[in-house]
Amino acid sequence: MAVASIPAPISLMAGLRRLALLAVALLLSVSLVACSGDQTRKPPTISPADMTLIARQAEGFLASKERLPELADLVNDRNWVFTRNLIHGPMQDLGRQMLYINQRLLPADRAEAGKRATKLKSSLAKLDEAARLQDGENLRKDYIKVATGFSAYAEVIPAEAVAMAEAFAAEVKESNAVPPAPSASTPAPQPVSVSNADA
Repeated sequence: MAVASIPAPISLMAGLRRLALLAVALLLSVSLVACSGDQTRKPPTISPADMTLIARQAEGFLASKERLPELADLVNDRNWVFTRNLIHGPMQDLGRQMLYINQRLLPADRAEAGKRATKLKSSLAKLDEAARLQDGENLRKDYIKVATGFSAYAEVIPAEAVAMAEAFAAEVKESNAVPPAPSASTPAPQPVSVSNADA
C-alpha cells in the first residue's frame, strides 16, 4: 500500500500558520487581561458635594413623607378640599425634589429611582383626581399607593443623605424655636433716661 506523503514546504507552512495563530491568541489573552483594569479599584461613590445636594432635597421629601398621617386622616374623613390642599401645598415640590435627587445618584441607581419617582407622582395625581371627583373608594385605594410609593422611593435615598437631611431639619427646628416667656422673677426692662447733655 502506498502512503501519500505531504510535500515538505506545505507542512512547514501549516506549522508556521498554527504557530502564528497561537501567538495571536496568546497576545489577545494578555491584552484582555491587561485592559480589564485594576481589580482593586474602589466602587463608584457619591461625592460629598452631591451627597449634600441629595440631603437638601431629601429634607423636603422626608418632610412631605412625615405628613402622610395627616393625609391619611383627611382621606379617612373624606375631606376633599384639604386633601387637595395638602397635595398642592406642602407636597407640591415633591416631583422636583425627586428629580434633583435622581440626578445626583450613582448612574446604576438612577433608572430604578426614576421608576419609583414616576410611580409616586402618578399615585399622587390619581389621589388628587379622586379627591376632585369626591370618589371615596378610589381615594382610599390611591392613598395606599401613595404611602407605598413614599416608602419605596425613600429606599433609594442613601442613608448618609437621610442622616444629613435629619440633621438639617433639626437645625432649622432649633433656630425657629420660640424663646421661653419671661417668668415672674425676671426683672422688667428699665427705660433708658436721656440727659440734656446728650441732646
